[in-house]
Amino acid sequence: MAKTLEVFFEPVDNARLARLCGVLDENLRQIENAFDISVMRRGEHFSLTGHPAQVLRGEMALKHFYARADSDLSLDDVQLGLVEIANRGELTLPAPALMTRRTDLRGRTPRQAEYLSNIQEFDITFGIGPAGTGKTYLAVASAVDAFERDLVERIILTRPAVEAGERLGFLPGDLSQKVDPYLRPLYDALYDLMGFDRVGKLFERSLIEIAPLAFMRGRTLSNAFIILDEAQNTTPEQMKMFLTRIGFGAKAVVTGDQTQVDLTRGQRSGLKEARAVLQGVRGIAFTEFTKDDVVRHPLVARIVEAYDKEAARVERSKSAARAQVQASEENEDVKTDK
Repeated sequence: MAKTLEVFFEPVDNARLARLCGVLDENLRQIENAFDISVMRRGEHFSLTGHPAQVLRGEMALKHFYARADSDLSLDDVQLGLVEIANRGELTLPAPALMTRRTDLRGRTPRQAEYLSNIQEFDITFGIGPAGTGKTYLAVASAVDAFERDLVERIILTRPAVEAGERLGFLPGDLSQKVDPYLRPLYDALYDLMGFDRVGKLFERSLIEIAPLAFMRGRTLSNAFIILDEAQNTTPEQMKMFLTRIGFGAKAVVTGDQTQVDLTRGQRSGLKEARAVLQGVRGIAFTEFTKDDVVRHPLVARIVEAYDKEAARVERSKSAARAQVQASEENEDVKTDK
């Protein structure tokens, strides 16, 4: 049952109200999308309509952002704030502080905080979940933090060079240029967390290395922070090869989304197998993200949920079809016996 809640801000501060609403009321649209409510505004008067629990969260969001509107609110400020509000009361594990250029960087949801704690505590950590949950970005942030604190001597970032319909040989340039498109998300995270100039200098000194997974074979990686991204596109053999590269003083993070496997039909995902084989192994931690951990546009969480529902429907249909075939075969066997 829908509920309408009236919210007023007094005394009226038109500049603060303008920052709260954003350009063309974009911030209000973000609040509507995040909590699936309707927000109507007339001056300092806001009317929120929707599910009672979501309306209360919308009120909390309006008051939270109004209090912070002494300066402009960026889209990132709004979206990250909405994630925290959605998880308020659930974030019981304190998120570790990270030493990066982003002073506001922290876990915004309970599982993000758990993920960061696992990375600091365990030698090998798996981050598994849908797009937009911060798996890769938080892993790179943890690597930068460990490097800045002199806990490791270098950072190594890798991922399998597998994409939908593409092959390295089809791309122009030398090996480095061929690999770049696959590793762009890792570059972007590094530049954001350390700055372009510093990252460039660390590359020149080989203190940061980015390479396709195939180049890991035969190496022993000691005193390094290693991240394997897009691990759902590894084969079981590649995953085992990567995990056995870990040397003394090293820390590894493996990230991936099991719903976005780009391997050829019939190939098994190394991430899926590792998840089944390594559960309970001492020194290895798993963090399972869900749509509730998405920190991109609020619609991303709904997109993930819609695809999850469709996958569940397809699986139910397949199960029903298998049961029907089995029942038919059993009936044929009975007729044959007679």
